[in-house]
Amino acid sequence: MSFSTIIYFNKFTSGIVPLLFILFCLPPLSAQNSMLKAGASISNITPPLGEAIVGNWNSPPATYIHDDLHARSLVLDDGQTQLIIVIVDNVSIKREVYDAAKYMIHHRTGIPMSHMLMAATHTHSGTSAGRKGSARRGWHYGEPLDEYQQFLARRIADGVMTAIGNLEPARLAWGSVDVPEHVFNRRWHMNEPIWSPLGEKDQVQMNPPRQSPALDKPAGPVDPELSFLAVESRDGRPISLLANYSLHYVGGVPSGHISADYFAVFADRIQELLKADRQDPPFVGIMSNGTSGDINNINFTAPAEKNLPYEKMRYVAFDLADKVISQYPDMDFKEDISLFAAQEELRLAVRKPDEALKERMEKVRKRPESDPPIYHNLEKVYAGRIAQIDKDWPDSIDIILQTFRIGDLAIASAPFETFAETGLEIKEKSPFPHTFTIELANGEYGYLPTPEQHELGGYETWISTNRVEKQTTVKMVEVIQSLLKKLEEGK
Repeated sequence: MSFSTIIYFNKFTSGIVPLLFILFCLPPLSAQNSMLKAGASISNITPPLGEAIVGNWNSPPATYIHDDLHARSLVLDDGQTQLIIVIVDNVSIKREVYDAAKYMIHHRTGIPMSHMLMAATHTHSGTSAGRKGSARRGWHYGEPLDEYQQFLARRIADGVMTAIGNLEPARLAWGSVDVPEHVFNRRWHMNEPIWSPLGEKDQVQMNPPRQSPALDKPAGPVDPELSFLAVESRDGRPISLLANYSLHYVGGVPSGHISADYFAVFADRIQELLKADRQDPPFVGIMSNGTSGDINNINFTAPAEKNLPYEKMRYVAFDLADKVISQYPDMDFKEDISLFAAQEELRLAVRKPDEALKERMEKVRKRPESDPPIYHNLEKVYAGRIAQIDKDWPDSIDIILQTFRIGDLAIASAPFETFAETGLEIKEKSPFPHTFTIELANGEYGYLPTPEQHELGGYETWISTNRVEKQTTVKMVEVIQSLLKKLEEGK
């Protein structure tokens, strides 16, 4: 087999930085056959033990692999257009990693990078796909990828190429069912304002104490819809199923364990229910994260549950899989389906601290560690993050907003931990009968509250947790609706 050496360039304001990849040359994907085809694959991306597990306030080293992490790929081809969807078991992945993977795939197939949607599941039980330590939160676009980032980009690309190799005549169906019992808004109005680490008063609290008398009401809605796209061969053999549910993650994982959380449990269970075990090529179940930036699996009005490790995620995943299977008798699988993609980059201002906040945080930074906190027990953590975003981050960033059309199904995406109300707004304004949004797609830039939620305060609104201008959801929804309109017109 012959191979060629490709130099990949990341564009950034400071210049271009080369990144070396060895790419095996394969012939371009043919677009001459008008028959709908589909292919799927699973690519192992499990990191080595010893690296820090990220997603919580502490970052213990990984000491045990409970279940492997994967990049799960689905490729669709209508003979004219190819769409690629990759869902990756990680808390979040930076744009430069996805860009590297997309470039490799584009070089080998000719498929436009704008036709590739790549997103993280948001498991909180994996190691970082960013830099180590505090540098993980810095701005690194344009810098060479580190060892795991290079491995991850290559494994994503390998998985897509395998899915392309598995393309076969296919038919598709899609649907949804409401499953409200597993989703709760984690932001609550409190009877009294509370101090934030930034020295400001918040009206809402993220993850408040259960059954606290200080609880007033949830600060926002939930999105209970479980959406899914089912893919099978012309003779009815299951190929893949892509689901979407707006639930942050479930957890219940012992310290030091690597796990893909309920996303992977669902994928395994749906394979079992579809009687698709031990196929060749293998069936690929996929659970993507919807708009769940303010949603979790905790009922704050009920007593704390006592579950064994992994017990709750299995309960949630099994129930969701059962709900999908319950819809199968009514599903209408179609072979004559057209595919479209539309993408646009949106420039956003980065939120920077004003002089008053910088002065407050500098005083916090200089105080002895032995002194009790003035505002909040995380104030020193945020003092460091405020200084970092002020120093390291550019004044503006460009984000990818992307939409796919699969028949009468529309898929939107955004590179944030997006609030449920924004996902509901996208659905309401969509011209398509069925629409869902995949979050943390094509990059990651923190939490994304609405302007109204910014006024209430709370963890997700604090600068550095939220990194972009307060009007972002307004601008983002406007662009996504424009993209969906283009897809409706078949452009």
